[in-house]
Amino acid sequence: MTLTFNSPDRHKTAGVTYGGYSESTVVDEHFVLRVPSNLELAGAAPLLCAGITTYSPMRHSGVSKGKKVGVVGLGGLGHMAVKFAHAFGAHVVVFTTSPGKKEDALRLGADEVVVSRNANEMQKHSGSFDFILDAVSAEHDVNAYINLLGREGNLTMVGAPAKPLRVSAFGLIMRRRSLSGSMIGGVAETQEMLDFCGKHNITADVEVIPIQKVNEAYDRLLKSDVKYRFSIDMASLKSE
Repeated sequence: MTLTFNSPDRHKTAGVTYGGYSESTVVDEHFVLRVPSNLELAGAAPLLCAGITTYSPMRHSGVSKGKKVGVVGLGGLGHMAVKFAHAFGAHVVVFTTSPGKKEDALRLGADEVVVSRNANEMQKHSGSFDFILDAVSAEHDVNAYINLLGREGNLTMVGAPAKPLRVSAFGLIMRRRSLSGSMIGGVAETQEMLDFCGKHNITADVEVIPIQKVNEAYDRLLKSDVKYRFSIDMASLKSE
């Protein structure tokens, strides 16, 4: 495998790939994707990461009209999950620790918003979900969400907490629930996702920045101060 960025370049005896920071790149046609012409490029760029990361497990789990879908965490991944689940026709519930995100979650397509620290709100949804996508990378109680799954429901992790999560076996056993993980997707599925986005006019919510502000953007990421992805204006690489 040769990664797009910072991977040993198989065509050179030394050096690494520079990906999107290159002025030009040579790519085997098998790995080229077509972006629908109606999608604005700055908003389409994160679809190749956050988009396919959330689209793929939903397709794999058969998210569709009539399904009840939960999204844990309304960030860069979570906001795309809400858009996709809504476009698939599911009943979408967002779980967040921040009450202030309710209005934004509803704007993005959520039908309900649950503050996860509220035990009564959580209890109301016990055993009712077909699918939950967990996009939280911080340490959290995953069992609280497993208990919200119905019979044969699935919770898929796309967030990556640094420390291992404690999982109660009984939470999985009692209703034949499952816990799984997912990363991105193959080229064919990524193209399918882009075509789906073109059909439904879906892009990521982005803030476009010049490369000169990349360190500032990184600091803001650490503070969760972005809605919901940064896109770099590559023309700014030629600026002072």
